[in-house]
Amino acid sequence: MSYCINPKCPKPNDPANLNNRVCRNCGSELLLQGRYQVMRLLSDSSGFGKVYEAYYGAIPKLLKVLKQKHNDKPRIIELFQQEAAVLSQLNHPGVPRVDPDGYFQFFPSNSTEPVHCIIMEKIDGLNLKQWMRQQGNHPISEKQGFNWLKQLAEILHLVHQKNYFHRDIKPENIMIRSNGQLVLIDFGTARELTFTYLADVGGAGSVTKISSAGYTPPEQEKGHAVPQSDFYALGRTFVYLLTGKQATDSAIYEPLTDTCHWRKLALDISEPFANLIDKLMAPTAAKRHKNTQEILDEIASISKITQEVTQPQLVTHLDGYSLSQSPDDIFVAEGKSETSKKNWLIGGVAALVFILGGYGTWQLYQNPIRTPSLLVKTIVDDASYVNYLAMSADGKSLLSSSADKKIKIWNFSTGKEIRTLIEASIPINYFAINPDWQTLATGDAGNTIAIWNFSTGKKIRTLKGHSSYVNYVVISPDGKKLASASADHTIKIWDFFTGKEIFTLKGHSSYINYLAITPDGKKLASASADNTIKIWDFLTGKELLTLTGHSGSVNSLAVSSDGNKLASASADNTIKIWDVYTGKELLTLTGHSSAVKPLAITPDGKKLVSASADNEIKIWDFSTGKEIQTLKGHSSSVNSLLITPDGKKLVSASADGTIKIWRMPN
Repeated sequence: MSYCINPKCPKPNDPANLNNRVCRNCGSELLLQGRYQVMRLLSDSSGFGKVYEAYYGAIPKLLKVLKQKHNDKPRIIELFQQEAAVLSQLNHPGVPRVDPDGYFQFFPSNSTEPVHCIIMEKIDGLNLKQWMRQQGNHPISEKQGFNWLKQLAEILHLVHQKNYFHRDIKPENIMIRSNGQLVLIDFGTARELTFTYLADVGGAGSVTKISSAGYTPPEQEKGHAVPQSDFYALGRTFVYLLTGKQATDSAIYEPLTDTCHWRKLALDISEPFANLIDKLMAPTAAKRHKNTQEILDEIASISKITQEVTQPQLVTHLDGYSLSQSPDDIFVAEGKSETSKKNWLIGGVAALVFILGGYGTWQLYQNPIRTPSLLVKTIVDDASYVNYLAMSADGKSLLSSSADKKIKIWNFSTGKEIRTLIEASIPINYFAINPDWQTLATGDAGNTIAIWNFSTGKKIRTLKGHSSYVNYVVISPDGKKLASASADHTIKIWDFFTGKEIFTLKGHSSYINYLAITPDGKKLASASADNTIKIWDFLTGKELLTLTGHSGSVNSLAVSSDGNKLASASADNTIKIWDVYTGKELLTLTGHSSAVKPLAITPDGKKLVSASADNEIKIWDFSTGKEIQTLKGHSSSVNSLLITPDGKKLVSASADGTIKIWRMPN
């Protein structure tokens, strides 16, 4: 139905308004701003606003409306507008997207009093309370907890830098996208819009202040919220995630002393990580972290210690390994419980190997040896979020797109930036380069595809037809066709040179995240948030196969060089290998602890590389599915992977603002 947001409408949810542009009960416009159709009321529990579900075409949106009783408070209206302005500046996947014109006023029929509105992105996913219930309230691991805490600390860092603090952090206000990215939602209780503030400016003294049992800190309960109040709520949120118990549950909460004994129910949580959580939720704000940067620094410090323990590196490494080092330098320490007897034994083994020259014997003891680092170089981008990578056919130039709305070209050998190729008006998610290297295409959240001149960086044309975000673009091997995937659930095939739409492929029931074309240009594979993969005849648009088996959104695809096998990455933390012609599932690869996104296959088809929101990159034997190696080094989600044409190096791009170059293991 179409829902009327006129505060004085006698029947705002009248089903008879379904196809009307004007409300039959009050005469008010139902299509806001000429494009937003309000469908239903989601929440009226807030003291200052209502939340509705609205649609822009096929795109779901959230509409926030300031309650009419606050219309006589200019400062409150100003701060409501400021919320939209601040959110529109954050430009981070961990915050709901608000367009620069996301704030607007709506005037009901026969009224001179406006309704103040903010339209924003509706996150497609579960909140963490729902997610935990779906998992049977099973506690998350420290690894996942550490990853999630880092994501949320980075989001809070951006928010606090804008002089906002959230005031209502809890599992229900944290959502998880299909790619594993956490999103902090509901900024309606941010500092300037707290009920404490409303009371200060008058007129809201009788309204109950915001309080979420178990998550609200003592000072906020007394009406004195400060930025560190967010840290307390964040810590209490992780107590719930790490134990599966609410902070007020009698299993961990002692009301007589007002203490939370959560560690006994957390699974294998290290002392440094547990101490970090306890400091976040210290009973007084002064004993918590001073600011978000201090939290990020402590996270980085713990991460560094963890990496030194799990990924120590050889100081020297020759073909036969250096035995001039002490045993402690060569072997990984097993912890404080190591005895001198064990060290003596390890040293004896090393000496025996040296005497015998027995490399084969040495291999028997290879597991404890420190793995030499495969990291060759790190390129630091000015952007905070690197989205996608491509490489020239000769392997000399690297291209990257990022949240700063640019595509940059880098010298692959030196890691130096050559130039900015394109500077767009909105962030560039994915791009595709025509095989002739004269033009390229970009897809974005503006529902359009842009074609650019590679040499000049000038836009040639814009392709319009999708009714929602363009999630991915790919160009056929012959360079004549372009395929685009959209959140409107469709795929469009275009004539690359004329921009004419050839046909539209329909069949998926949710967002389409990724496309891949077989090397012969005859088949197209699509990955969707409906958990399926479809194989299409690229020449006719006919659907050939539907592949089912993933239990989460399918985020990425990769086709082998011979066109016979397809790899898929999913939010269910797995990778599956399929036969392209029969649709048969051949293998399932498990090992990532969070949603898997980018994939890459070596030119010889022997290795598969995957990356995840768990910040890790894994290298697999493509034939057997056996894990060969795990690469660690990024401090945030890895968004894109590519392998050099010679198959010797791997390149990764991350939300941590870096591009890393690695040697591929033999």
